[in-house]
Amino acid sequence: MTPLYGIQVLRALAALMVVFHHIQADAAIIAARAGESFTASRLLPWPAGVDLFFVISGFIIVHSSTGLFGQPDSARLFLARRVARVFPLYWVATTLFLIALLATPGLLNSAAPGAAQIAASYLFWPMANAAGDIQPIFSLGWTLNYEMLFYSLFAVALLLPARAVIPAVTLLLAGFVAIRELAGPFPLPFDFWAQPIVLEFVAGMGIALLRGRGLRLPGPLRWLMVALALGVLLAIAGETRPQTGWSALFLQGVPAILLVTAAACGRNQTAPSALVRGFAWLGDASYALYLVHPFVMRGLREVFLRLAPGATLTFTLIALAIAVSSAFLIYERFERPATRLLRKALRA
Repeated sequence: MTPLYGIQVLRALAALMVVFHHIQADAAIIAARAGESFTASRLLPWPAGVDLFFVISGFIIVHSSTGLFGQPDSARLFLARRVARVFPLYWVATTLFLIALLATPGLLNSAAPGAAQIAASYLFWPMANAAGDIQPIFSLGWTLNYEMLFYSLFAVALLLPARAVIPAVTLLLAGFVAIRELAGPFPLPFDFWAQPIVLEFVAGMGIALLRGRGLRLPGPLRWLMVALALGVLLAIAGETRPQTGWSALFLQGVPAILLVTAAACGRNQTAPSALVRGFAWLGDASYALYLVHPFVMRGLREVFLRLAPGATLTFTLIALAIAVSSAFLIYERFERPATRLLRKALRA
């Protein structure tokens, strides 16, 4: 399958947005230790990297799995491949975070979890923690709780005739959201799963469907879509209130849809530059970057709090560099081998 460099670059940028958002929170703590003020960058709405991830996920799942549509054993193969891709690194990250949490609870600002929350965290089951937040032990896993819902529904839909797969997943996700809006909040975990953000998976699937049917956009139109997306993101970047629910879907999800469409539906007539190839490689390692950066940040934060409080710019640059380098290393040395090994074990 021909690499989609634009999509891989977007994966890298989405991960970097999330990382930069979290690094700034720790930079503020370092500044406060020195009695200095810290003004977070509002150049972009950095949490919108998650919305970009979800649209990309919807696209990639369809783009990479169309060969399974209508095939025997397709549901098992699809789910086994997603398990092999997602579980190993996330389970390791969760285990390390749990060990650190139990050993030094003050460092991570989290209460010790109960057995039910630990089990729910490993099984991608949405559950409220002691503070009332619907988050797993390793809080970044909240996005994976949505991803696993999407994968599970997609696997079930693969039992249907090929032409019904995407409509079935769309109907399930959109119907779930619509019923919640009409009938009111559901009990957990269903209320978590029925949030408007799941419609970003639907949008990604739609983009993959259009590309698969031959949609190719001219360069000027694609650049206009990129400009419109960036214009919206820049316009909402100064908003101090976090975007949630439907507002996030429209103000962060729609720009993500425009960016993914522009990246996915090009003609790919020119060879990628070295810079694009580099970002595409980081896109390959974006899952590792997403999961490893909290460990880098927290460890480096403790060093700066003791040795260089107030050096927020230096902290930010070093944290970014170490997080990216660690992601490459973990991707090559652990994530890829573990995925291959587990796929072999699962006959996928």
